[in-house]
Amino acid sequence: MKALGKHREIWLGLAILLLLVIVTARFPRFAQPQNLLTIFNDTSILMMLALGQMLVILTRSIDLSMAANLALTGMIVAMTNAAFPGVPVPLLMAMCVVIGAGLGAFNGVLVWKLSIPPIVVTLGTLTIYRGLVFVISNGAWVNAAQMSSDFINLQRTVFLGLPLLSWFAIVAAVLFWLLMTRTPLGRSFYAIGVNPTASVYTGINVGRTKFMAFTIAGAMAGLCGYLWVSRYVIASTEVASGYELTIIAACVIGGVSIAGGIGTVGGVLLGAIFLGVINNALPVINISPFWQMAISGSAILLAVVLNARGEKRKGRIILKKAEAV
Repeated sequence: MKALGKHREIWLGLAILLLLVIVTARFPRFAQPQNLLTIFNDTSILMMLALGQMLVILTRSIDLSMAANLALTGMIVAMTNAAFPGVPVPLLMAMCVVIGAGLGAFNGVLVWKLSIPPIVVTLGTLTIYRGLVFVISNGAWVNAAQMSSDFINLQRTVFLGLPLLSWFAIVAAVLFWLLMTRTPLGRSFYAIGVNPTASVYTGINVGRTKFMAFTIAGAMAGLCGYLWVSRYVIASTEVASGYELTIIAACVIGGVSIAGGIGTVGGVLLGAIFLGVINNALPVINISPFWQMAISGSAILLAVVLNARGEKRKGRIILKKAEAV
């Protein structure tokens, strides 16, 4: 049991299966393969955003601006498509990634070079990016009638039984797994989360590593800007409003420690799927939206408590805490 308790992913997977069994007992069609694939597809954007957020949290930071980044890049790409419908969609997607990475890099520079706390930086840029959405659009919406058919339908194209949106999430998961387990940069994210002071002595540039985390997270948010707008066929100032909390919730429920240094790609994916199943299951059993919020919040609190208990270590500090820049 002790070995099992160390693997949060196992417990979370069992919790998802239990939830499916409970809902299916009342509504048998809920667990049909097609419905489960739909839930996975609906959760794909959250998975991708949570993977980006994971990198930031691992470095003892947080990015509250990811949803605002998504909204801004989504508005830019939607307006570009409306004005120039002949521009190829892959080029528009690349533009979103570059813009999103630039917005994330801006956060990273402020954290790295000016040593401003990440929560303060991203709370400020959240407001800035949301304001820019209104400024560039003059408060107007871009709807389906203004978007090209290619822009809307690309991610709905089915390949091997799955929409391309689901494949985006799968490919992102594989790439992040390779990054975290097979590259020095991935190991650096974990190292500075565990002990930024000791990381300096091993040759890791803590500030630059945090900068890379924010940049990658921003790039992922930028890509999701296109995916979100083309999926829901609307770009507005309210796109993904408040979604940054859902992104963080997926990470925390998936076992990513707010204190940094702990978290896995698999856990984050399961955390996002857990929220996706809840969001799809509760309306089916006629649970009010207010109770949905309470249940989701309770799951977050429980995850934080379990994470905190699992992270307790015995020992003593042998190095004085110092600022690692």
